[in-house]
Amino acid sequence: MELTAREDIEAPQDRVFAMMADFDSIERQAMRRGLDVTRTGDGPGAGMAWDVTFRFRGKRREAAITLADYQPPERMVFDTVSGGLDMTLTLDVVALSPSRSRINVTTVMAARSLSARLLLQSMKLARGGMDKRFRKRVAELAGEMETRLRGAA
Repeated sequence: MELTAREDIEAPQDRVFAMMADFDSIERQAMRRGLDVTRTGDGPGAGMAWDVTFRFRGKRREAAITLADYQPPERMVFDTVSGGLDMTLTLDVVALSPSRSRINVTTVMAARSLSARLLLQSMKLARGGMDKRFRKRVAELAGEMETRLRGAA
C-alpha cells in the first residue's frame, strides 16, 4: 500500500532539508508524544538507526528504523520494520525557486505476516480516509515548518 503527499513551503531547499534532518529535535518530539526512542546508529548519514517502542491499538509495539539513503539537500529514505510490517518512507525536497521548496512524502507498506496482511487489508478498505488524513498531516507539518523557518529568518 502506498500513500503520497506533497506540499510547498516558502523557504529555501537547504533550510527545509536541514529542518527535516534535525534528528535530535525529531527524537525529542517523539518522546514528548510518548514514544521510547533509542538511537542505535551514528550519523547523520546512511546507516543511522533507531529502536522505537510505542503503544498502538492497546498493545506495546517495537519498530526498527534505519536511514537507508541520505542525500542532502534532496532526499532521505527511512526503512522501518515493525513485527511483520515493512515500511519505506521517502522524503524528497525539491527547489522550486531560491526561496520556495516542495516536499514530497511517500510511504510504502508491505506485509510479511498474516496479522500485518490483515492490518494492511483494513487500511486498504479505508484508503480514502487514510489518504485524506495522510495529506492533511503532511500539510500541517509543512505549515509548522514554514512558520518555524519564517520565525528563524
